Amino acid sequence: MRQLPFVTSTPDGERPNPTNVGGQAVIEGVMMRAPGSLSIVCRKRDGSLILRERTIEAPASALVKAPFLRGMLTLFSSLKIGHQALRFSAEILEEGLAEEEAREEDAKKKKAKAPPGPATLALIALAQWILSAADGSEEEEPSKKEPAPIKKIEVAPKVKEEEPKSALAGLATAVPVLFAIGLFIALPQAAAEGINSWFKLGLDVTSPGFQVITGAAKLIIIVSYLAGIRMIPDVRRVFQYHGAEHKAISTYEAGKDLLVENARPTSALHARCGTTFIIMVAFVSVVLFSAVGSFFPTIPGPRFVQSIAFFFMKLPLFPVIAGITYELQRFFAKYCTTGPLRPLLWPGFLVQKITTAPPDDDQLEVALASLRSALANAPVKLPETHPDKQYMSYSDLVDDVVPRPA
Repeated sequence: MRQLPFVTSTPDGERPNPTNVGGQAVIEGVMMRAPGSLSIVCRKRDGSLILRERTIEAPASALVKAPFLRGMLTLFSSLKIGHQALRFSAEILEEGLAEEEAREEDAKKKKAKAPPGPATLALIALAQWILSAADGSEEEEPSKKEPAPIKKIEVAPKVKEEEPKSALAGLATAVPVLFAIGLFIALPQAAAEGINSWFKLGLDVTSPGFQVITGAAKLIIIVSYLAGIRMIPDVRRVFQYHGAEHKAISTYEAGKDLLVENARPTSALHARCGTTFIIMVAFVSVVLFSAVGSFFPTIPGPRFVQSIAFFFMKLPLFPVIAGITYELQRFFAKYCTTGPLRPLLWPGFLVQKITTAPPDDDQLEVALASLRSALANAPVKLPETHPDKQYMSYSDLVDDVVPRPA
């Protein structure tokens, strides 16, 4: 089994390093990103591995690396790429289930192995949104390409990336964004309004006190939601792959060979995790809206009209919050992982204990395989016809994934 050496640099001179290599969990798989490359590895029900590799074109504008602005662009890019990866993994799962059911004559077994329903996939999609909000490198989304005809080990399903293959896949794109707005913005404000009314606090919707209540409600809602969906078996498996993703990246950051035995003892908690990002958003939003709330115009009318108006006035500021939070998280990840500032990471780590679960060795193999592929492809630009591949075992994939000549 060949060991993957660290690549030297990408065509634009950027070397993969612990600050620009990231990923996210998908359904029965892991997506990993390195400068200029993206890889998704999913395990089918028969144990084989499906590998999709893509080149990510570097943005031409230097603005994408400007502080604060890069956080906004990275967030939106990560969400778009994440939805594409989740859609791909859902389609691989459906393909595998269809193949298995075609060989299965027992109707009861068919029913027991049914794919996740629309509601479950929607929950997984939002969970994946949370897990991936800040992971990954500062790159644009991969160009959309159709896999070439597949030969030998290149036998993955021919899936079009441009449009969803099923209604389930479509939900993975639309539902998380709408649900996130309702869950992270509208519902916390409604909860704060209810507390303000119930206890007769008399707080104005733009006051700092109202923003503190809103932020506390947001944290309670997020943590309760994550703890609740963790009990769903399909979502818990995504959380296991989330833990595998973190362990693989931690192994890389430690400079160790990307082997299961090296990844197994590493921590499943990571300072650059999207879960930590979301928790930090709650704190940053309290500070920002407390500071600027008094500058918002007063809307005449009853209280519910003022609340709705304030809700829509806040929406344009959330990209700003994302940019500020991104810079804070980069600072924390660089300077707070050890020493006296480490307690600043504890709130995010506590919630990560919900969104990560101990992975098994099969799941670690998937995460390590995806990271190996992303690192191997970082120095090169893949052809537009680069096909998906299927490997019967992890060792077969490792033997095939080696650094390609630039």
